[in-house]
Amino acid sequence: MTQDTISCELHDLVEVACMYGYRLKLILKNNQIIEGKAVDIVSSTEKREYLVIDNDSKQHIELIQLAKMEVLTPNAKFSEVIFQ
Repeated sequence: MTQDTISCELHDLVEVACMYGYRLKLILKNNQIIEGKAVDIVSSTEKREYLVIDNDSKQHIELIQLAKMEVLTPNAKFSEVIFQ
């Protein structure tokens, strides 16, 4: 069975990253690494949620694909989040 949502606590941390415009280093479950500024969380018509990252273009990363989120912004409210 595949997971199709993340916990509310993890979702809240992604929202905080967007609210403050944190620069992030994301490590996806497939080990892909993406860096950029957290912009927003958007939902698709299929009710999937995506983190919008600005890294010279707008990239949409499905929340359930996140394995780890590292905050690169100095003095952020948190520094690292592990998604399980």
